[in-house]
Amino acid sequence: MKRLLAAAAVLATFTHAAFAGELTLFSDSNFRGQRVTIDRDAASLGDFNFNDRASSVVIRSGTWLLCEHANFGGRCEEFGPGEYRELPGFNDAISSARQIDRGRGRWRDDDRGGWRGDDRGDRGGWRGDDRGDRGGWRGDRGGPDVVMFAGPRFEGPQVELSQDVRALNDVGFNDRATSLIIREGRWEFCEHADFRGECVVLGPGRYEMLDRMNNRISSMRRVR
Repeated sequence: MKRLLAAAAVLATFTHAAFAGELTLFSDSNFRGQRVTIDRDAASLGDFNFNDRASSVVIRSGTWLLCEHANFGGRCEEFGPGEYRELPGFNDAISSARQIDRGRGRWRDDDRGGWRGDDRGDRGGWRGDDRGDRGGWRGDRGGPDVVMFAGPRFEGPQVELSQDVRALNDVGFNDRATSLIIREGRWEFCEHADFRGECVVLGPGRYEMLDRMNNRISSMRRVR
């Protein structure tokens, strides 16, 4: 029995390592000054005595959403694995951070000198496809960025949106979305109004079912 428990503990350790991301925040640019390393969601960096103090960051694994307010509120931006010597627009303005993937997928160079996540990565069961298959949707900017449907597989009543919505109740679609199409951008969808509760970030593609977020989306905002 003891051997079995020990094996289970080792397996749990490896499982955590495989799925958990890690980032280190620095109080000065170029990775200088005081630092704090985080390997789990941090709803308030004040708990680490690091609220509004980060000026550079190193992300060793995972894709992280860094936000200007606690509880992942305010303006947010995605950062993938890499070294960010400066944080233009976010210098001394980060109050919360959370991982929005599980550290898997492929990575490519971006024009910021760091690394960004390839949109074809694993979504943990989400039935989406970021490879450009939009089922007839054209790449021009003439239509809505997001279309949400009340039924699975793009059926039922729908709403077309191209801007942040703090409360989907305002457009008569609170807790109604069962499938959706994203034409452009990466969007964060949350279970409560004002971008609170459980959230997920999705990129361009067709999502014929929303699995754990089915009939639970109450707010949405573009993050890239």
